[in-house]
Amino acid sequence: MDWGTDLWDQYDHIDKHTQSGLDLVERYIKFVKERTEIEQGYAKQLRNLSKKYAKRGGKDEQDCKFSNHASLQEILNELNDYAGQRELIAENMMTGICVDLTKYLQDLKQERKTHLADAKKAQQNLEISFKQLESTKKRFAKEWAETEKATQQAEKTENDVNATRLDVEKAKTHAHGRTHMAEECRNDYAAQLQKYNKEQNFFYYTEIPQIFNKMQDMDELRIRRMAEGYCQFADIEKKVQPIISKCLEGISTAGGKINEKQDSMLFIEQHKSGFERPADVEFEDYTQGIKSATSESSLNPPKVRAKLWPFSKKTKISQAEKHMPPLAEDFSHLPPEQRKKRLQSKIDEISKELQKALDQSEALEKMKGVYEQNTQMGDPSSLEPQISETSQNIGRLRGELAKYEMWLSEAVGGEESSNAINNNTQHTGVAAEQPQNIYLEFDDDFDDVETPVGQCMALYTFQGNSEGTISITEGEMLSVMEEDKGDGWMRVLRAGGEEGYIPSSYVK
Repeated sequence: MDWGTDLWDQYDHIDKHTQSGLDLVERYIKFVKERTEIEQGYAKQLRNLSKKYAKRGGKDEQDCKFSNHASLQEILNELNDYAGQRELIAENMMTGICVDLTKYLQDLKQERKTHLADAKKAQQNLEISFKQLESTKKRFAKEWAETEKATQQAEKTENDVNATRLDVEKAKTHAHGRTHMAEECRNDYAAQLQKYNKEQNFFYYTEIPQIFNKMQDMDELRIRRMAEGYCQFADIEKKVQPIISKCLEGISTAGGKINEKQDSMLFIEQHKSGFERPADVEFEDYTQGIKSATSESSLNPPKVRAKLWPFSKKTKISQAEKHMPPLAEDFSHLPPEQRKKRLQSKIDEISKELQKALDQSEALEKMKGVYEQNTQMGDPSSLEPQISETSQNIGRLRGELAKYEMWLSEAVGGEESSNAINNNTQHTGVAAEQPQNIYLEFDDDFDDVETPVGQCMALYTFQGNSEGTISITEGEMLSVMEEDKGDGWMRVLRAGGEEGYIPSSYVK
């Protein structure tokens, strides 16, 4: 038995239970601290302390059923028995229990916060996916209703003796278009439904059980640490006060009674619902002869449905969480280490594609140069479509590479990120310079014979801030030195002799 399997829908109870464990650690730390102060006093003060930390009725009685809670109660009872025989042990207790448990408590709080955040994030991702599913379903319903209306109208027009042939054809064309649109919506709905069911299955059978089991391990470790703390509470006193060993043995026995597995099983038995996980959402096919009224009613389905998951929405969602993308392209839905590996793998993949595209572009440019020098070998213009397509592909790959490198930098952070990106870009740095080398190599062959191929006028002002570009002003006459090769840029010469690249759409 484990939390992930048996308590998959009891997020609230797990939240309260783990918080109760943290509160218990805090209560124990405070108890020992005050104990070190009271230890210098009288037995009456020790009895008052025992009474102060004893639980009283209500929900506390249910907590006392857990061995780690009940053991503390036994410790307090034993403390009442030997209160009058206490001597100073404050220093050993402060250093041996309070300091160590305080540090452990901070780590425990952070670990619990991380697990809860992971669970909430998984919930939000599934919520977003469900909203997308509902949106595509409504769109499908709406489009199919419009299709039925268009089909009925086409039949009505065709049966109308007063309708012209043009009217009939127009109505049929409209109905056919609506049918095609409805089919596309139907396919979108089916795809989104499949995606959601897959994500839902992963959520309930893998993601949430893993998180809850981690929380179970964390809580059981806390219980074990508390058991050790209880025993240490006794051991310190044993070293200082052998006379009261009998009472201390009772306290140690109370600590030894703790059974974390038994506590977890008790907790499961208290809160296990026995509900089955939600089944897959069924596909609602609006094409199977459903009447308009039925289709319209399906746009507003009943609000009563089984719980989609075991979380309540008590806390406000931050703005950042509201805009968090579902299963994002940057792999932010993965754990940090897995995310970095996936991003690095993606960068390597894109880098290989970019290098291949650059090699292809260089080969095409060289081939074009050969064709231009010897037209018998081939027509240079026949290579333009391939050159244009390759250039666009290079631009797209560079954009993707920069995007994934930025995400990797965010994921790794600091110097580690810089090293990772630098290592990756060593082989791409040369590749990034190759387009310039291509143009230089091409220009070197024709420096002596290069003449303008035409004239153009600037329609807009352009600020050439990037390397290789120049600035132009609206209305300026320019000489065209190299036409647009399909990448949206052309090389021009200004009247003052300045030469460089400008966007082709900025001139006429």
